[in-house]
Amino acid sequence: MNLEPYSQDWPVLYKEEAQKIREVLGDSLWDIQHIGSTAIPNIKAKPIIDIAVMLNSFDNVHIMIKKLSEIDFIYDQQKSSSERYFFVKYGINKYHLSLTIPTTSYWRRQILFRNYLIKHSEAAKEYEKLKQALLKKNIDRSTGYIDGKSDFVSKILELAENEK
Repeated sequence: MNLEPYSQDWPVLYKEEAQKIREVLGDSLWDIQHIGSTAIPNIKAKPIIDIAVMLNSFDNVHIMIKKLSEIDFIYDQQKSSSERYFFVKYGINKYHLSLTIPTTSYWRRQILFRNYLIKHSEAAKEYEKLKQALLKKNIDRSTGYIDGKSDFVSKILELAENEK
């Protein structure tokens, strides 16, 4: 999959899907945010809408997995971790959804990274260039592509923490 120019449709697609997610998860949902590259204006991104959901707990996650399947989100146990439950939804548009809770650092990292790149366009463009270079090398998405971004992400998170 290649990077596509930023689309004004991405925030709209997020809002539409977020409403569906709110409806099925109800009071278990504390917050929902558009994360990932499609949440950063004016940079190229893979056209996948990344969504993070903060839950009050993982106690009833099996019920949430069932509810999310009713709106076509498929639970992916292999890409899940102790910090998040990961889902995909593929159709005309593609979505990645992560469920997390306040006791993990997943939420904070995602929001810090997104907000820093929104605020610092030069860092956002640097991130875009890095992703393009990794894709040109035909690095496998599941391992090398993510690993190839890890140093940059760590640097941005450190800068974001120091900026507070």
